[in-house]
Amino acid sequence: MFRKISAFLIASILATLSLGASSIASAKTDKGEVLKVREPLNIAILVQDDLISRVGNELGVTRAFIRSLPSGSRVMVGYITAGTLQVRQPFTTDLNLAAKSLRIPTASTSASAYNPYVEVIEALKKFDSNWRGHNAVLLISDGLDTSRGFDVTSAGHTIDIDRTIKEANKRDVAIFSFYAPSVGLTSRNYLAASYGQSSLNRVSNETGGKAFFQGTTGFVTFDSYFSRLRQQLNRQYATAS
Repeated sequence: MFRKISAFLIASILATLSLGASSIASAKTDKGEVLKVREPLNIAILVQDDLISRVGNELGVTRAFIRSLPSGSRVMVGYITAGTLQVRQPFTTDLNLAAKSLRIPTASTSASAYNPYVEVIEALKKFDSNWRGHNAVLLISDGLDTSRGFDVTSAGHTIDIDRTIKEANKRDVAIFSFYAPSVGLTSRNYLAASYGQSSLNRVSNETGGKAFFQGTTGFVTFDSYFSRLRQQLNRQYATAS
């Protein structure tokens, strides 16, 4: 039994590394494309507050993404912190105001949430069904949910993950995700990082979004993530009227 579980864990880790490597390769292949989101979006940008301090270095590129969205886009900015959703900026069409509301994550275990998905569900409920245009969430998180323990059977399959997928699909919201390690388990435990990425991958895939990450050892920059996100959004909504 132990050998079977070990083999499964090794296969899961190799698959995660393969996905990360292929994502980096595609970013290099598409480097020459003109990257700009063409269709207005209703998008909630959610940042897990206990991510490592290096995430604070990515505020500039995140603000640039918000400001580059097409006119008519609505943006909400929120932080997932200590079991609650802190809304820094409710949905607004003032892209500059939304960009300015971003702050450096706390990067402390005191801000660690029970799991990120409870607060994602709360954010999903703030989308207005009367709005026109496409709905999306950008979740910047380590993706780890240990509410059912820390083992292979629970990775990517918890009650809150299932509820998040159901709520997003009910409200027609695609969840895109950027992986970054937290100051907790995912910054020092290889398997925890793999589990978190598997969870983000499932949530994104099953809601019409996409997960972006670069292996399990951390990240270098969000630049390539945002380039690929723009590409994905343009492909996904190319036929929008």
